[in-house]
This record gives sequence, structure tokens and C-alpha cells, in this order.
Amino acid sequence: MTTDQDLYAGTSETSEGKVFTVSGQDWDEIASGLAAEGGDAQERVVVNMGPQHPSTHGVLRLILELEGETVTEARCGIGYLHTGIEKNMEYRSWTQGVTFCTRMDYLSPFFNEMTYVLGVEKLLDIEDDIPEKAQVMRVLLMELNRISSHLVCIATGGMEIGALTVMTIGFRERELVLDLFELITGLRMNHAFIRPGGVAQDLPPGALDEIRGFVELMKKRLPEYAALCNANPIFKARLEGVGHLDLEGCLALGLTGPVLRSTGYPWDLRKTQPYSGYETYDFDVQTWDTADSYGRFRVRLNEMHESLRIIEQAADRLAKLEGAPVMVADKKIAWPAQLAIGSDGMGNSLDHIRHIMAESMEGLIHHFKLVTEGFRVPAGQAYVPIESPRGELGAHVVSDGGTRPFRAHFRDPSFNNLQAMGVMSEGSMIADVIVAIASIDPVMGGVDR
Repeated sequence: MTTDQDLYAGTSETSEGKVFTVSGQDWDEIASGLAAEGGDAQERVVVNMGPQHPSTHGVLRLILELEGETVTEARCGIGYLHTGIEKNMEYRSWTQGVTFCTRMDYLSPFFNEMTYVLGVEKLLDIEDDIPEKAQVMRVLLMELNRISSHLVCIATGGMEIGALTVMTIGFRERELVLDLFELITGLRMNHAFIRPGGVAQDLPPGALDEIRGFVELMKKRLPEYAALCNANPIFKARLEGVGHLDLEGCLALGLTGPVLRSTGYPWDLRKTQPYSGYETYDFDVQTWDTADSYGRFRVRLNEMHESLRIIEQAADRLAKLEGAPVMVADKKIAWPAQLAIGSDGMGNSLDHIRHIMAESMEGLIHHFKLVTEGFRVPAGQAYVPIESPRGELGAHVVSDGGTRPFRAHFRDPSFNNLQAMGVMSEGSMIADVIVAIASIDPVMGGVDR
């Protein structure tokens, strides 16, 4: 036995037949080389696009079988961004699990946190005990996050077809949203702000004024995207009829989100299976009727307008809830809402440290137990889906009665929606593959987890 032999896997050749290294020469040379091998000059060639390609939305590998410029077969190669987040959550407390799952779909972290936390709260049977202010703050943050995620989708999609102005203004607006996230949570990404029982802390002074200013600015900025793209003949020529997938195909593959709504089917979990009080907000589900990349763009653009409507309503409600609690009253669960951020922006407030270190031995013991061990969750399992910017995102959370998840598995819409890549791309040109992938808007951190 040789020392480099793998004991757990058989051996296989990495490629079959003749391998061509294409480095810029004419297609005629490739075809003549195939003919010299005794094959047909029109024989199909398999090429890799990615995982380093800038237009595959992250570390996504596409295996394309080409006949000239036409794609005859398309497959996805995934797993290049695997992080083991779901397995790692089994070795952390229920509260610490938020810190892991927020990093999956890194463009919409609040939605990752939300679906996991809703599952934990369902197991704890405290769904009706969550303070109203915490629920409104969750909705506010999710809708801000929906806008920032859609902006990245439209910006990167524009960049990939040469619409660089769309890219620059898209990231310009996203920066404003991230500024609001930083103001409210202290971080621009990976917040771990939505916790079992509520949210980590209250809104800082002046936050509502900043939010209202952002809404008014976005009402002026969003029409720029419509003016640049909606009736632009070059933009429409690249998107209309590209990546077509009708309602029957979406339902067969389990596709959700803007891809599904572009077929005209108004499926939005905020309306069909409301959570966090979404049934009390006034907004409309946006659809289109073309079932193509252009329709998905228009759906996302219109959804940003609807998110602004929800944000305005949430801001008005928060103005009436000044001083209201943002964490469930049960002190066995309520860590760490009372741990207000200190003046350095990092540690606990001096008032809380003074209380647990000098005034209350019971407070210190409780703090130590809650932070180091965490709270126990009754045995059982729960699945609570929510409507993320990419579709149905759900966390299947399983408890064995302990202080940490027995199992956590996420139904990420990027993973499910990516199934449609082959159907959308086969029979089209290579350039249309880029547009089809952009219209799905996959985030590989959510695909690979």
C-alpha cells in the first residue's frame, strides 16, 4: 500500500478523454483539435465558470456544457464556502446559537436570527409573552435588511451586465442602511441582536429620527433605479425572456420569493402565514407576470417601496412605546437585555456591574449561571418559516431538554432556488447564464452553511 492512498475512498481519474487548455485561441482551433481526435468538429465542450468567477455571486462553480456559445447542459458545484454552522450550534447555548446563524446568509443576517429565535420561543412556549416593542423592532430591522439585500442584488446584477451606475448607487444606498444597523446594534453585519425573548437592547437616542430621515431620502432615491432600468432598451433586452421559469416549474422545484412572485403568484409568508404582527401592517404583496429575470428585478424594486411603508408604520409605533421593555419578563430567559452597553461601546454598563458585583450575591450567581450554562428548553422540535429577501427561510430546531440545541437545520431559500439554474440556463447563451444566476440572487453562505 502506498502512503498517499486514501483508505476511505476509491481512486478515479479526474478527467476522461482529451483535456483542452483554452487560453484565448480561436474556437476553430478547439474544433479542429476535436476533429483530429476522431470526434465531430461540433462536439460539445465542458467548461467551468467559477468558483473564482466574479459573476457567480460568490464561490459558486457552474459546470457548463457548450456547443459554440449555446449552453446545452448546466450544473451547479457547491460546497466551497462550507462553515459547519449548523453543527457548531450543537455545542453552544441557545442564546449563543444566534451568533452562529447570523453569519449564514450574510446579506440578510436579521432573517437568519429571526427564524431561529422564533423556533426557540415556540419550544419555550413564550410566543405570546414577547414585548410589543421587541416585535416592532424586529419588523423594523427585517424590513431595513430586506432593502439592503435587494439593493445588493440589483447592484451586483447591474454590474454583471455593464450597468455600472446601478452598481454604484446601489451600494451608496446600502451604506445608509448599514449605518442605521450600526447605530441600533453596534455592528454593520453579523449582529446577533435578535435574541430568544426579545432583542438585545433598546433603540439608542435619536434612532427614530435617523430612520425617518432615511425613509424620506429613499423615497427620492428609489425612482432613480426605475429611471435607469425600467424602460431602458439595453437593460430590458438583456433581461426580458431570460431565465424564464413558469409557475409550474417554480412549484415543482420548491422555489419561493421574488422568483415565484415574478410568475404572478402572490405567495408571501408575511401575508399567508403572518408572524411578529405582520398582519397588523398595511402593505401589498408585489408580483409580476413575465416569469423572467426582468420580472424578478421589478418585484424587488417594488418590494423596497413596500418595505419603506412598513418601516414608517413601525417607527410610528415605536414612538408611542418609549421606555417599554424589549425582553421577556422571565429572568430565567431574559439574558442579556439588562446588560446595557458600557461607555466604551463594548463592555457592560457600570450600573449593572456595580449591582451584580457589590449589591446582590444572588444576582451575581444568577448572572454567572445564565451566561455560562444558559437556560433549558423543553424537549421537542419546531419549524417556523419566515419571508426572507430570497424566499422561505426556516429553522428546524430540536431540543432534548438541555441548555443547547440538539439539532438545528435551516431551509435556506438560496439553496432551493439554485436548483432552477439548469432549467433557466440550458438552451440559452453563456451571457444569459450570468443574468439568470443574478435573478435568483443566491448567497453562497446560505447555500453551503
